Amino acid sequence: MALLLCVAAGLAVQQLTPVSEQRVNVLVAARDIPAGTSLIESDFTILGVPADIAASGTLEDTMDLVGRQLATPLGKGQLPTEASLLGPGLLTGTPAGTAAVPLRMADPSSIQLLSPGQLVTVVLTAAGSYDESRQSQVLASPVPVLWTSAQGGKPGEWLGTSDTEGLVVVAANPQQAEKLAGASTQGKLFFVLVNP
Repeated sequence: MALLLCVAAGLAVQQLTPVSEQRVNVLVAARDIPAGTSLIESDFTILGVPADIAASGTLEDTMDLVGRQLATPLGKGQLPTEASLLGPGLLTGTPAGTAAVPLRMADPSSIQLLSPGQLVTVVLTAAGSYDESRQSQVLASPVPVLWTSAQGGKPGEWLGTSDTEGLVVVAANPQQAEKLAGASTQGKLFFVLVNP
């Protein structure tokens, strides 16, 4: 009788215990890391997570991260990916020849409306003289936003200057990049939000 009770108790425990799910080790942010930070090994720690949580594109080796800069902030425990890093990772998934073009908007406060992935039309309003009206022209449309100065980070860590207010980085094809490069010296730049 005692043997039967032990077997029954063992079966009950086995059925109540969840099946152990496969876990993998991944790199996660050890602290909140602002955009623009130059990454070091201690910025990350290893965490065991269920295999289905480890998204494709997740970086697994700290050597893939050390010395690179964040394009977007990482919260504590968040998984780093190529798309969250400055440089080639910022353009991951874009067509060959795509360029990351920095633009300084005429109204820095408008940057608060933008986030990475948002599509915008970039408009140049050329400075006119007193006797002629200002001319506006569309320089590129639609182009996706890659980074904005509103995302935070320590000034100067990304662009080497503390004057990052009003900056937006967009992904542009070669023709658009040619029009956008240096456009802010020809007049004032504005953006229009585009519905995907």
